[in-house]
Amino acid sequence: MPERRTVALVTLGCARNEVDSEELAGRLAADGWELVEDASDADVAVVNTCGFVEAAKKDSVDALLEANDLKDHGRTQAVVAVGCMAERYGKDLAEALPEADGVLGFDDYTDISDRLQTILNGGIHASHTPRDRRKLLPISPAERQDAAVSLPGHAQEAAPAPADLPEGVAPVSGPRAPLRRRLGTSPVASVKLASGCDRRCSFCAIPSFRGSFISRRPSDVLGETRWLAEQGVKEVMLVSENNTSYGKDLGDIRLLETLLPELADVDGIERIRVSYLQPAEMRPGLIDVLTSTPKVAPYFDLSFQHSAPGVLRAMRRFGDTDRFLELLETIRGKAPQAGARSNFIVGFPGETEDDLAELERFLTGARLDAIGVFGYSDEEGTEAVGYENKLDADVIAERLAHISQLAEELTSQRAEERLGESLQVLVESVEPTEDEPRAIGRAAHQAPETDGQVLFTTREGLVPGRMVEAKVVGTEGVDLIAECSELVEVAR
Repeated sequence: MPERRTVALVTLGCARNEVDSEELAGRLAADGWELVEDASDADVAVVNTCGFVEAAKKDSVDALLEANDLKDHGRTQAVVAVGCMAERYGKDLAEALPEADGVLGFDDYTDISDRLQTILNGGIHASHTPRDRRKLLPISPAERQDAAVSLPGHAQEAAPAPADLPEGVAPVSGPRAPLRRRLGTSPVASVKLASGCDRRCSFCAIPSFRGSFISRRPSDVLGETRWLAEQGVKEVMLVSENNTSYGKDLGDIRLLETLLPELADVDGIERIRVSYLQPAEMRPGLIDVLTSTPKVAPYFDLSFQHSAPGVLRAMRRFGDTDRFLELLETIRGKAPQAGARSNFIVGFPGETEDDLAELERFLTGARLDAIGVFGYSDEEGTEAVGYENKLDADVIAERLAHISQLAEELTSQRAEERLGESLQVLVESVEPTEDEPRAIGRAAHQAPETDGQVLFTTREGLVPGRMVEAKVVGTEGVDLIAECSELVEVAR
């Protein structure tokens, strides 16, 4: 075994993949691998792929091919695919993409060090045959043999890190909990609440390769949050395929409402953000906690997807324009500055002009802070592939352009509505511009990458990780321009 083994992790896709990469990094570092940022400096380049939509798959393949090119003129000796695309296609991907020296599924993660060493030594690890993980039933509380489920208020303390773990690597909690090592210095980090999804949306293949919904124990979530706070993290974003379902397989569908105040009490954490909420599963108690708990952002990442009843039923979803608007009205009645965002699919099979007009009615009345719009495309393995009344590609493209332009106009208008508001902003970076360095941060209604940001009028006294009070004095599209009321940290 070589004295120095280097590995680089290239991450594509969503925040859940970013957490997976940090867990893989923790396992590898604990087993003696040296983590490097640049793939050209690594013996093994590990590409954490995304398998959600065609564009993401293409980006993943491009990243694998790019890493493969390094083998001709760099240190890189092997390229390995992990992540959703690797899990979803397994053996098929390995055969179609021989440039990848290994294609590893989720079940390989616990033995990632051995798998990479085998590949680096020229050995072959047989890629798995893809299987539909929807057929795997959720684990019931009675079947959880590793430990009893501990509820907030009675959470177990995180197990102490073994003495031989490298600096910056720690077990999240419990003897069987995954290791994690941060791969960046951002004051924001994601924490997974659960894995998998039990919903059966007709356009989505995620449950087929992510599996059924399984909640993490509250003690694990709390322990990981405490560890992140010790690493300097100020904001934690809770992620899963569906956070509103958290706790249902633990026997308590309201577990998130109890857990959030516990997380907000963790020393060093300034903000807790919850993402991926299902509108049909929003309940009064959860809305109350999200809008009234100190340090919990009144932020609603609601998966509407459409608002025309006929389209939603075809998508195997629930709701309509008026019910969605009532939900947003309820939220803003409790927290007028609450942030709300969503994604939408246009051109779904059978979508009519009237359906599109209904979606426009909703978007116009919703006053969303951020809107993502996607044109429908067939996703293999989903029910919608077999639907009739498919729209022509040019019709989908036309509707996509139209709704995207409307979304841009509406979100800009929503940003302008915030002129004069006082916001608590987490400073994330100080970046150079042509004229002078500029400080950038995010307010409670702005999640990383998906939403807008706050551009400060001055960088004086601002450093990453500092939470400050700022007043909105201008806008640039969805971005806000703000000046600090006083250059002092928000009192806690």
